[in-house]
Amino acid sequence: MPELPLVLITEDCATAPLAWLKERARVVEAGPGKPEFDATLPDAEGLMVRTYTKVNAALLARCSSLRVVGRGGVGLENIDVAACRARGVEVVYTPDANTQAVAEFVIGFALQLLRPWGFFRDRAYEPAEFKRVRDTLRGSQLNEQTLGILGMGRVGRRVGQIAAVGFGARVIYHDLLDVRRELTFAATAVEKPTLFREADLVTLHVDMRPGNEHLVGAPELALMKPTTILINTSRGEVLDAAALAAALRAGKIAGAALDVFDPEPPPSDYPLLGLDNVLLTPHMAARTHTAVENMSWVVRDLVEILNGRPAKHPAP
Repeated sequence: MPELPLVLITEDCATAPLAWLKERARVVEAGPGKPEFDATLPDAEGLMVRTYTKVNAALLARCSSLRVVGRGGVGLENIDVAACRARGVEVVYTPDANTQAVAEFVIGFALQLLRPWGFFRDRAYEPAEFKRVRDTLRGSQLNEQTLGILGMGRVGRRVGQIAAVGFGARVIYHDLLDVRRELTFAATAVEKPTLFREADLVTLHVDMRPGNEHLVGAPELALMKPTTILINTSRGEVLDAAALAAALRAGKIAGAALDVFDPEPPPSDYPLLGLDNVLLTPHMAARTHTAVENMSWVVRDLVEILNGRPAKHPAP
């Protein structure tokens, strides 16, 4: 009986996909910098990564047996796909694994910033304070907003659908591609400056392709209304955090919510710390039990390639 192929997992893998993989491959779990990683890399035929393992030419030069890289996630920025293919290494990923999870997170961000909740936990408000909070705090409804989506891929479309169909918001978007045939809800394509001028909520859903660094910076922020809220759950690099902090401190926009950072994790002097109208979360948008398991099932395509069969989701 032939020996099972060797697969190196560099970041987390959900329990069920990991057990499934272990029935079909020899598995080593070790991240870069660990002795087991260095020892396994030359013999690994499969490599499963997530967000922080960089699969570049330098790493590939150490992988003399590698046949496939599986990215448990949507973006491929941490994988040099061209360098992989030049060495005969296939790349597979999970393009729709976390669409619902991220879309729900974006809507949650929006609702938290639109509505002052007035939470209490450890003690009840005194009667006068209870009445003051209730009588003075006011928010806005999502159905009253124009939602601007920069990047109308899978997640952007799901956010738009929830906002338009579920809440009755007006949706506008800007994308490099003509995605009208992909839309199942009312949405209007606009030029990028128009999106920033007209939107009450702007949510970013772009990848980190060349040229997208600081895609949203001071010029775009200057177009926004002082009541606008900006949300970024895509990639930290696409947003100029220093410019955003300056706009917020100057009252040029109303608030922001970020789940991704550049660098990640952010340093102690990150410019958006300490602002009452900013929500910061540690790259949590895709971290539901279902989404994490969906992303881990990249092992199915990884095993398909190792067995000489085509993958369902090869990298584009």
